[in-house]
Amino acid sequence: MSRKPAPDCPAPPTRFIDDYLSYLLARASHTVYREFHAQVQAAGLGTLEWRLLATLSDGDGLTIGELAREILAQQPTLTKLVQRMEKAGWVQRGADPADARRTLVFETKQGRDTVAALLAQAKVHEDALLEGFSERDITALKKILRTLISRGDANDV
Repeated sequence: MSRKPAPDCPAPPTRFIDDYLSYLLARASHTVYREFHAQVQAAGLGTLEWRLLATLSDGDGLTIGELAREILAQQPTLTKLVQRMEKAGWVQRGADPADARRTLVFETKQGRDTVAALLAQAKVHEDALLEGFSERDITALKKILRTLISRGDANDV
């Protein structure tokens, strides 16, 4: 896929927050999701439900703790969410085949069907947001973000 030249950048920052990484990341995340949120709502999902189903969409089960970390939710909140989503038929809990003491959460067929169109819409949305950036810049941006996340996760241990 060929890309157009990178979009013009705004004027150099004059305030502290305009050049502060944490603020820029939070603001970018908010802006990106705000545009996609209407599609999530139209599918009948809330933000955490979308994140949970998208996270489970690869078919691998995760523990409540792993899911909480992945979808940026507190464990008690996530436990209640999983219970509601299980009653709705979107997820199910089951024993971990590698360790029967652990319970994993899996997406059901209904959950997969619910989120499938949204996953495709999310990719289209991402492509539109990144239009004008080179593949090299996109790859570098995602690598930097994954590295920052990995460093933060390592500090949580």
